[in-house]
Amino acid sequence: MKVFSSDCTFDYSWEEVSTANWRKYCPWNDKSTHVKAVDTLSRTVEPSTGLLRTERLITCQQTVPRWVLSLFGGSPLSYVYEVSYVDPVEKKVTMCSTNLTWSNVLNVKETVVYQRSRSMPGTKTDFQQEAMITALCSGWQKIKNKVEEASIERFSQNAKRGREGFEAVLEMSRRVFGEQKELEKEHLKST
Repeated sequence: MKVFSSDCTFDYSWEEVSTANWRKYCPWNDKSTHVKAVDTLSRTVEPSTGLLRTERLITCQQTVPRWVLSLFGGSPLSYVYEVSYVDPVEKKVTMCSTNLTWSNVLNVKETVVYQRSRSMPGTKTDFQQEAMITALCSGWQKIKNKVEEASIERFSQNAKRGREGFEAVLEMSRRVFGEQKELEKEHLKST
């Protein structure tokens, strides 16, 4: 098993980040064009805590070499199962995902946390990401290590692109909602 981890701080409030999180696979995010569909399977709110739990199925178009498809079968479409928890009291979003496609060959378990920054609680949001990647090639340790190392490298590149795309979504959201708030203020002044 290999572990990838990353963290950063976004210069956006937790409210902005937690709201934009639901838009990160939108059509104008050119860093997530591989995501073809996001289907919500269930969504519930725990009445006593206000905790929002959402299950989603994410469909992605992968760039899988043809020889891999011919060797193992399958299609370039892959599926990821995600469960997220939004805690409005603690101001924390936790997202846990695992691959459904190719899980008998490579297992990827990812956890992402967006939490109100402790150093700048009103204006910044801390981001933590961890992925545990396990190749399931029993008996072939060298091949297993190579597969895991290559997967970590690819995951790292994708994580960087994903963060860049999310920054663009955050900026667009801030502009759109900033303009909307200004229009609302003007409307209230005129009435």
